[in-house]
Amino acid sequence: MEEKEREARTREEKRRRALARELCEDFAARQEARKSLERGWRLNMNFVSGNQYCDISPSGDIEEEDAAFYWQSRGCYNHIAPTIDTRMARLAKVRPSLNVRAFSDSEEDMKTARLCSNILTSVKNRLDFDKIITRATLWSETCGTAFYKVVWNFDDGNIIGADESGHSVREGDVNVVALPPFEIYPDSLTAESMEEVKSLIHAKAVPVSEIKERFGAEVAGRRIDEFSFAPYAAAGGWKRPSDGEARPCLENAEILIERYTRPNGQYPEGRLEIAAGETLLYEGSLPYRNGDRGERVLPFIRQTCVPLAGSFFGTSVVDRMIPLQRSYNAVRNRKHEFLNRLSMGVIAVEDGAVDAEELAEDGLYPGKVLVYRQGSPAPGFLDCGKLPAEFAEEEERLSAEFILVSGMSEISRNSANPTHVTSAVGLQLLIDQDTNRMRMSVESVERAVKEAGKQILHLYKQFASARRILRMTGTGGHTELYYFDASDISADDVQFETGYDRTPEQQKEDVLYLLSLGLLKEADGSFSDDTRNKLLDALGYGSFENARDISRLHLRKAERENVALKEGDAAADEYDDHALHICEHTRALLSGGEEDAATKERIVRHIAEHRKRQAERNK
Repeated sequence: MEEKEREARTREEKRRRALARELCEDFAARQEARKSLERGWRLNMNFVSGNQYCDISPSGDIEEEDAAFYWQSRGCYNHIAPTIDTRMARLAKVRPSLNVRAFSDSEEDMKTARLCSNILTSVKNRLDFDKIITRATLWSETCGTAFYKVVWNFDDGNIIGADESGHSVREGDVNVVALPPFEIYPDSLTAESMEEVKSLIHAKAVPVSEIKERFGAEVAGRRIDEFSFAPYAAAGGWKRPSDGEARPCLENAEILIERYTRPNGQYPEGRLEIAAGETLLYEGSLPYRNGDRGERVLPFIRQTCVPLAGSFFGTSVVDRMIPLQRSYNAVRNRKHEFLNRLSMGVIAVEDGAVDAEELAEDGLYPGKVLVYRQGSPAPGFLDCGKLPAEFAEEEERLSAEFILVSGMSEISRNSANPTHVTSAVGLQLLIDQDTNRMRMSVESVERAVKEAGKQILHLYKQFASARRILRMTGTGGHTELYYFDASDISADDVQFETGYDRTPEQQKEDVLYLLSLGLLKEADGSFSDDTRNKLLDALGYGSFENARDISRLHLRKAERENVALKEGDAAADEYDDHALHICEHTRALLSGGEEDAATKERIVRHIAEHRKRQAERNK
């Protein structure tokens, strides 16, 4: 019996080693297939950072370009970095925010939509989701593509107990991280969407101490490049890359390889395999039911700057601007060299007439006494002519091409107005044109954020089995603590609205515009108390509402009475505004959310009591 168990363990160990080896070989093959793309991304990063005298060599490495002559000017006049800054600022202004809209006016649908909206708002605030979007957008604008990974972190959330060893047990919570394209390896580089990818590898260089903490496995460490994942260990110690880049690396680390496979005939629930250093750390089904109708899909979301036909990875405006940046640097440097010749001069002397070494070292500074050989012609400056007009014309043409290629006009990039438009409407139209040129990037961010919201709700639906507490905003604007679990979340029965967080100035302008149209007035041309106080709140004078308006307080009290009437009868108070209470209680009856006949009967009796008290007051 022991012999059979030993043979079974041996077979299992061989199988695990073979699977880990196959996983590492698959990663190496995918890494080799997209080497050219990685070099392009690294070249883009160099140009954005200002290292613009490098290029991809025939051998495939990024090498520094040497100057043809030692005296050549090699200044960098970076137009790419300001363009990226402007695009990032513009994309930050149109940052999408997730709202959930109910399918119907029923109380249950409205309650579910409000709960889902508050869950997304809570996750957004807890994770600083705007910062995650900014990081992903920076990668997509620089390299063309970025990714979001939406996972469930069991070590996050509130503490709900302790295990046998005394370690805290938490309820878990959603975690969203932004990933650079260097870490993502799809099975097909020609897939045009994440849905077309059958399997995907997420590779990341991590310290071996983290691998031991997460998986309990001992793995030998090495020095690894964080971008290309190439080992830099050499016989003589650290080996500097031939391209001269200051590339980041990790000491005593290993590549953590996670391969995600969609559900197929062999694996109906998909497959997740994790290995490091040819050691298998985990294998099992895809852990998350994060797709529509509870399907298991890849927990990754793609965001592109500009989509590329027939390619999984998108392209960036940096790719288009690199040739222009090279030409612009060359024109400016040649122009400065010509100006240096005009200002410093080129001296012509007869051989042996002067001390050439002294003249080359000191030049002709003011007050210099130049001694030359008797009988020789006096040294003089050569006529270098005037600066050709072609320099200015070429520089102006390249500047115009930067605007065409980047999609950012001068009014957005440097607040200049070359068109001399003075009207506010005309200036706004010019700004809107720049926004329209970025529409592909904006829509990609919208789709990514919307998909992230869906996956967040699906993960709560799957893992939030125990009762949780959430501080959320009620219908009347007051804050309430709400207990919920997975059964209260309906991730497949909600509609997402991807709106935009408008600035207070924009909100005030919209309110004033609506006021000028008269759309907020009642039929008799006046403003209701509720409308007037909402206007004061929108214009930043919410304190007037607290001082003057009590109608909202009556409505909030009526909402609390609706909740109390689910459990038992509630009396109408003498000081109630009976008309407002009757209206709010009637709305609860007509919403269709209450199916309990006893609750409806209690609400009807409560309304009757309000009518009775109202009639007595009017006598």
